[in-house]
Amino acid sequence: QVEVVESGGDLVQAGGSLRLSCAASGSISNTYSMGWYRQAPGKERELVADITSGGSTKYAESVKGRFTISRDGAKNAVWLQMNSLKPEDTAVYYCKHTSIWGVYYWGQGTQVTVSS
Repeated sequence: QVEVVESGGDLVQAGGSLRLSCAASGSISNTYSMGWYRQAPGKERELVADITSGGSTKYAESVKGRFTISRDGAKNAVWLQMNSLKPEDTAVYYCKHTSIWGVYYWGQGTQVTVSS
């Protein structure tokens, strides 16, 4: 069994910053990537940022230059530094762990609310 746990969501004013944390534990196979996704009310879940075990990153266009993903492979941990937050960043943020065999696990999500 794999457990993925996120933390760090909060209510913040527009222009502010937040740092989300995620750690995966349990029967983890070799990690291929860990990533952050978000889902706003009435919308589909979308990729925010992803980082592979080799350090390659991918970002949604809407967060480039504002968000930074980082990782600690030994701890199966990943962070998302979010700066210059906008009301449209409001969503539940989910962490996803993907193994090299394509098996993936989601966390329970953490709420980020950006007030205008």
